[in-house]
Amino acid sequence: MSETRPRRARSPRWEPLTVGIDIGGTKVLGAVVDAAGTVVAVERRPTEGHDVTAVEDTIVDLVAGFSASYDVAAVGIGAAGFVDVTRTVVMFSPHLDWRREPLRARVAERVRLPVVVDNDANTMALAECRFGAGRGHRFVLCVTLGTGIGGALVLDNRVYRGANGMAGEFGHMQVVPDGRRCECGNRGCWEQYASGNALVREARELVRSTSPMARLLRTGVAGDADRLDGPQITEAARGGDPLSTELFGDVGRWLGVGLAGMTAAFDPGCIIVGGGLSDAGDLLLEPTRQAFSRSLTGRGHREEPVIVRAELGPSAGFIGAADMARSAARRSRRGRLRRTSASRPRRRLFERPGVDGSSR
Repeated sequence: MSETRPRRARSPRWEPLTVGIDIGGTKVLGAVVDAAGTVVAVERRPTEGHDVTAVEDTIVDLVAGFSASYDVAAVGIGAAGFVDVTRTVVMFSPHLDWRREPLRARVAERVRLPVVVDNDANTMALAECRFGAGRGHRFVLCVTLGTGIGGALVLDNRVYRGANGMAGEFGHMQVVPDGRRCECGNRGCWEQYASGNALVREARELVRSTSPMARLLRTGVAGDADRLDGPQITEAARGGDPLSTELFGDVGRWLGVGLAGMTAAFDPGCIIVGGGLSDAGDLLLEPTRQAFSRSLTGRGHREEPVIVRAELGPSAGFIGAADMARSAARRSRRGRLRRTSASRPRRRLFERPGVDGSSR
């Protein structure tokens, strides 16, 4: 009878604390996050203008502060802009003066820790898939609705980045030929019809008009349409204002049509809607789901993905960035262990120690 060798016990997985940084146009959010996605500590700083060095200084200062209180092993940065496929260089940012900025190298040199950089929509999507609304789903499409539309496709907990790292710019798909001019320079982009900007633009146009439908919104801003913003429209809709509810219906229908097209292309099992506009909940998502079901190719003969609201809110960006950093920390640790092992002197085969412990 052959002897069965006992299985070698696996050592417990190393689960370090990491820092996640989420950089926006007006603020920098930093946090210490554990392996379960729990936020241990968080801090907010204003974005100091568009200056590259000032933002870098803010990141380094946040990491230094966290490192003084916690044993952090790596730093993840989510940046609004195009990040190259190696996740080292910010190619372009609409909010900051980053143009081919080697952000990872600059920050890593100063904090002396492993650093990863990615697009902020990618970090948000990863967090929602691992710790939020996408748990249990293998193929997830995330869209973020704010000033425009960003997003990411996550396959088996891996963000799809494309050949150059710039996948996920869903908001700039053309849905209306020769439609509204977009800030990107093209016309008829999806985000011109299904974003926070689209909602506010339509509401302000009606406030400036003499439409009696806009009476409540006009009263709320004392007739100054420029003071009207998304949260005010959301509150009005929750309070039963017919015009605000109708505006959310319009945005939701455009969103549903676009998501149906994305589903025809990628066949996700779950669609997560995040960003500031998602705070409206079913005021937005119900017309979205209805338009989606009417527009989906093969409707009635296929499984439809669930369309859900994001769960992690503004924390998703830095939670996802910290989770990406944790993978970098593990790789760095494995590399150090291999180098340490390789540097140790090895005994020759059949070498036996003497009585005094010396070899002979």
